[in-house]
Amino acid sequence: MGNTPRDYATEIETTLSRRLKQDACKVHFGSIYYQDILQPNEKRVWDALKPSLRWQDFREFILYGFADATGLEANKDGPSSPYTQAQVKIAHALLKAHGEVGDDGSLVILAQSLGCQVISNFFWDAQRSIQNPGPAHGIWQSIQGFASVISGHPSLQESEIAFLRGQSLKTLVTTGCNIPIFVAAHARDRILPIRPNAQFQWHNYYDVDDVLGWPLAKLSSEYADVVKDFPINAGGGFAGWLAKSWNPLAHEQYWTDDDVLDPLEECLRRCIRAQVTPS
Repeated sequence: MGNTPRDYATEIETTLSRRLKQDACKVHFGSIYYQDILQPNEKRVWDALKPSLRWQDFREFILYGFADATGLEANKDGPSSPYTQAQVKIAHALLKAHGEVGDDGSLVILAQSLGCQVISNFFWDAQRSIQNPGPAHGIWQSIQGFASVISGHPSLQESEIAFLRGQSLKTLVTTGCNIPIFVAAHARDRILPIRPNAQFQWHNYYDVDDVLGWPLAKLSSEYADVVKDFPINAGGGFAGWLAKSWNPLAHEQYWTDDDVLDPLEECLRRCIRAQVTPS
């Protein structure tokens, strides 16, 4: 969420690789970048407006962040909409991961901020494409219809589609998640979580002083069945102190905090042990 560089995931990949040591070679790291769909337009608007504004740093964060949110939620059925284009980017990255780890590989996804809503939408649409009542949105309106743009091939194999649907998704880790903002206006019986497979776990980390990071388990009984919330003090120290009156610093500290990194490392190690231990 916001003005995001293409290498946004490099630091945490490096950190996790260092923590995993010799086991790092057993993990395929991939990142999903869809900001290039949005940011050129946002920059054009920002450059036109900013000379007339005060509080520019905060306004820039708000403009980029909420323009992302509105842009990625609009026109979900449009084949060239940002919503659908973002799903193409997700599918492409997941397909690359499938090629590296195979049908039996374990998938762990780490999502931050608005990315939590985006990845949730992806798997929600995947579920709806095989459940009644529909309809699905984005690429899941016709996954084979998007095969060529996702994979470069005229069709996808069933094993590839199963992987894209989250059949191998062991754990979704969300940080600074703002899904409640998107579902709060819905009736309680319509606030339902994704559940890609029977073994799926969802771990949600939030800082109580981060107004963009929210707990999830209390959204509905269905969410409580799937999600385990972990309140933390993201960043601690000076950033944590500043967060008492909130500013973007608190929202950007999750991926350098041991309260997130420690369990994430252990999650990856469990997946590695499961892959090397005969079933």
